[in-house]
Amino acid sequence: MNTTASASVFGAVHLGYIVIETDRFGDWRRFGADAIGMHHDDLDTGLMRFRLDDQECRFLLRRGPAEDVVATGWHVDDHATFERIEARVRARGVPVRQGTADEARTRGVERLLRFPGPKGITQEIYTTPSTSPDALRMLASGWVTGDAGLGHVAITSARPTLMRGYFDTVFDARLTDYIDETISGVKLKIRFLRVNERHHSIAIAAVRGLPIDPVRTRVQHLNIQAAGLDDLARSYQRVHELGFDMALSVGQHTNDKELSYYARTPSGFEWEVGWNPVVVDEATWQPSTHRGISIWGHTPVGQTIIDKLDQFRLGARSLARPEKTVPALSGAGIPDD
Repeated sequence: MNTTASASVFGAVHLGYIVIETDRFGDWRRFGADAIGMHHDDLDTGLMRFRLDDQECRFLLRRGPAEDVVATGWHVDDHATFERIEARVRARGVPVRQGTADEARTRGVERLLRFPGPKGITQEIYTTPSTSPDALRMLASGWVTGDAGLGHVAITSARPTLMRGYFDTVFDARLTDYIDETISGVKLKIRFLRVNERHHSIAIAAVRGLPIDPVRTRVQHLNIQAAGLDDLARSYQRVHELGFDMALSVGQHTNDKELSYYARTPSGFEWEVGWNPVVVDEATWQPSTHRGISIWGHTPVGQTIIDKLDQFRLGARSLARPEKTVPALSGAGIPDD
């Protein structure tokens, strides 16, 4: 690989948007706009978007049966960084496709490239997001984006070292820390990866010692960061009042110290609204391992023994459904430190 392609892109990449495929548009509109408090725009009968800031698109919902995240979009700072990432992917023989004008328009971006990602989630890179002149119409006072990006994506995996290797190869992701957790007797190891100042843009959870994936959807949860504590509290209240399921009550994480709660989306994966996580200082940060995901709170809401049994059944089924990986971009994976 040439020197240009191998130069680090860390700090010049930011989680920019998420593409979700769903047939539950009415429920998603109520969930995103009326409960969480985001700005909502209908594009046509098969497309709608949510905004958090002046960018035209932070969440793109398109009609379809998946009920899942189907793509993640990464904003890169400039064309040189865009071409550096493209060169990495092409050099390893992975197919890439230029986004069409219509795809770029619906995502509100200038230049778009698409290529395969872990678990079948298409990875997209883009430059120069379009901004909207229209004032935000939303219940929240604001959301934290900027250089830290949109928030984060959490994924469960039976092949965590390959997934970590993928994001290291493509985006020069750095390990922030680990969490070891035991839930209902199942031991989990969670790896947290950052690509900029945000504590993590990607979290990868794996069952220790077992090659199973206990989650039906490609993602376990998405995260957005509220501008104020009042925004978090009021959205929590609206989720309850509008009858959406709460997965985990308000609590505080051990590693990034974020205060948050988890609601269940109409598509089944979870949605974390957080506030005030730590910002990584690259000069001093050292990876460490934390015991348990929470200092306090984050207790399951309304979970029954049937829910737990269903989760174990999903894990057993995953043994017969090999997880999609992109070996050419994952290398041999990165072993735990």
